[in-house]
Amino acid sequence: MTTLTEADAVDGLRDALGLLKDREQVAERLLASSARHSFDPDKELDWDAPFEDGKWFWPPELVSLYDTPLWRRMGEEQRILLSQHEAAALASLGIWFELILMQLLVRHIYDKAATSAHVRYALTEIEDECRHSKMFARLISRGDAPWYPVSRAHQNLGRLFKTISTTPGSFTATLLGEEVLDWMQRLTFPDERVQTLVRGVTRIHVVEEARHVRYAREELRRQMVTAPRWSQEFTRVTSGEFARIFSIAFINPEVYTNVGLDRREAVEQVRASGHRREVMQNGSKKLTDFLDDIGVMRGVGRRLWRASGLLA
Repeated sequence: MTTLTEADAVDGLRDALGLLKDREQVAERLLASSARHSFDPDKELDWDAPFEDGKWFWPPELVSLYDTPLWRRMGEEQRILLSQHEAAALASLGIWFELILMQLLVRHIYDKAATSAHVRYALTEIEDECRHSKMFARLISRGDAPWYPVSRAHQNLGRLFKTISTTPGSFTATLLGEEVLDWMQRLTFPDERVQTLVRGVTRIHVVEEARHVRYAREELRRQMVTAPRWSQEFTRVTSGEFARIFSIAFINPEVYTNVGLDRREAVEQVRASGHRREVMQNGSKKLTDFLDDIGVMRGVGRRLWRASGLLA
């Protein structure tokens, strides 16, 4: 019996060392990629160029009201104006989310060796996210649409989440915020119907976020193997609840008021829109397939993901 226990301990130690070695190898590759493919938005983009007449600020198919009865009653000018306000609202949401992400990353590396590649890459990602938040803020300021803060309730829920989140929970939330927007931005930056500045912003974000997604996916996969059982279950529940919050916060209803639409009617039509539901589920599919593969999509958590509308 003693021999078996010792053998198990040795095997466990080998597995742990293997995971740590793999973590360092991934981080080294991401650091090399960061050195080759990082951008300074202040220098890369032409912030002084005027917006182009008749061009969208977000692909029309991704605008929340697309293909609803209200959309069909709107003129082209009002549709484009709505796309501008929704782009500003998404940029505002991105800033809120990246501020949460930066704090979660700092918590993650707080007691880890600063000399490790894993920690150095986390610091590099924080640097990237700082630039992204400034870039989004400048994009909002550049246009006529306002900053759209999330609701007070979501602000407070964000504070609570930052306090109680486990490490795997933090990386699950990170992927949720990054992968849905990433899917939309991959459709945006090559779309010549969209404003050049918006395309430039989304191109930079897509290139740099690809590294962040890889980092979060690899770490979450490790965490769902090594974390205690209670932490894994807590991650399943909190990730499902965060998906529900995220799906609500994704569109700020103030955009409808600010473009001259009836807010209640617009919100009801978005909720009833099969096209919108398909867009959100398509944007989440790579993530939900990955989370299912590593064991996050189980029990109560899976039911919460379904309730969010992000899981078919």
